[in-house]
Amino acid sequence: MSDPQSLPGHGPVPVPAHEPPYYAVVFTSVRTADEDGDAETAERMEELVEKVPGYLGMDHARSAGGLSITVGYFQDAAALDAWRSDLEHRRAQQRGRAQWYDRYTLHVAKVERSHSYERPATG
Repeated sequence: MSDPQSLPGHGPVPVPAHEPPYYAVVFTSVRTADEDGDAETAERMEELVEKVPGYLGMDHARSAGGLSITVGYFQDAAALDAWRSDLEHRRAQQRGRAQWYDRYTLHVAKVERSHSYERPATG
């Protein structure tokens, strides 16, 4: 996957808090050694999901040990269903199971509370 969103001079920035309720989709995976086509597919999936009405953003992290966690945020069940049923996304899922993932877990949760914090700039 691509790097998390960032602001110039600030590094990675998490997806901001949104007004609940909304949905979080947590995809946790362990990869195979095969990277062929993965980066291009991940980039394409990001392009596609950003066009889904109700898509709110994505956070991603990968540990040195190989565990990868991606959390996608969606305004409502309709947005989540639109992403889940996208044909190109479904083909990428099939390829992932066949080629890129040793194992994964998917959790879908309804967010009931959300808030953010940002350290004030010092001047």
